[in-house]
Formats: sequence, C-alpha cells, structure tokens
Amino acid sequence: MDIGNHCILQPWQLYIVILSGWINCQQQEVINYLSAENQVLKEKLGKKRVLLSDDRRRRLAAKGKVLGRKRLEEVGTMFTPDTILRWHRKLVAQKWDYAELRKQGRPRIRQEVVDSILRFAKENRSWDFDRIQGALANVGYYISDTAVGNVLKQHGIEPAPARQQTGSWSTFLKAHWDVLAAIDFTTPLRSGRRVVW
Repeated sequence: MDIGNHCILQPWQLYIVILSGWINCQQQEVINYLSAENQVLKEKLGKKRVLLSDDRRRRLAAKGKVLGRKRLEEVGTMFTPDTILRWHRKLVAQKWDYAELRKQGRPRIRQEVVDSILRFAKENRSWDFDRIQGALANVGYYISDTAVGNVLKQHGIEPAPARQQTGSWSTFLKAHWDVLAAIDFTTPLRSGRRVVW
C-alpha cells in the first residue's frame, strides 16, 4: 500500500491551485489599493460629514451586509459598521412595508361612465339608481346602484323622487325632442271609420 500516491497532485489540479493563488493575489492588491484610497479620502474630509443619496446608501448597505460587522471593522470604511448595517435594516424595512398594497383600493369610476350616469339622470328624472344602473348595463357598463348614487350625490343631483318634482316643461321637451320632432301634427287621427279633427 503506497500512501504517497494520494498526496501527488495531477497536472490540472496543480494548474487550478496556481490560478486560484494568482487570482487571490490580484484581489488582495485591489483591496489594498481601495483601502488606501479610502484612507486618503477620510484624511481629506476630516470631520466633515459625508452626504449620500438614497441610492448610494442602498448600494453600500447591500455590499456591507454581505461582508458582516467583523469584516467591515477590518476594512476600515468611511462609515461605521453600525451605520452601514442600520442602512441595510432600513432598506429591508422599506422593501417589506407593504406600501403598494395600502395604495391600492377600489378603482375610480371612468369619466365616460360618470358622464353617462349624469346624462341618464338629467334626461330621465323619474329613474332611480337601479334604473340608471340597468341602463348602464345595457350599454356595457356594469357598476352597482350604490356607485350610481354616489356619483349623483357628488354632482349635487337629488334622488329620483326629488328630481321628478323639480322637472319643468323645458326639461321635458329637451329630453324628448327627438321623439317630438318625429310626430306629424298635420295628419288627422283616425278613430274607427271617421276622421277626428
């Protein structure tokens, strides 16, 4: 039994070890440069407060959380590890605050439906909310009678009985003008065999 054979590396394994060592060395040089650059910036700023936009805070918080508190202390960042991790906590809290769900609600009634409701109510003073809702369904708009009532209330239009009492002849004539225009008043009415004038 030859134990020495287990410790011998294959050529491809040796190549991977050399490549990973070289990459690690390159990364360490980049980290050293960035640490020196941070140190220079800190010395230049002195005690001045660094103001960051929300996007910059977000980027630093995401990267800092991956490193963790201990590594952040070792790197010697411009901001304390507590500050960076606090930014991350706020970032997570903003992501899961469900603000989008709170903004959602019942959709507004489209303006063309509101216009149709108002037109039906003005032209047909005896129609109540249910009748207007039915007329809207006939033309393809499906809303509740309560919604019809709310729209009329918002526009200061009374319910059907009050509207019916306040009608005038001019309103009646305007509402039925197309029907009245089709009447031929010059043709005598026939009742049985005799012409009634």
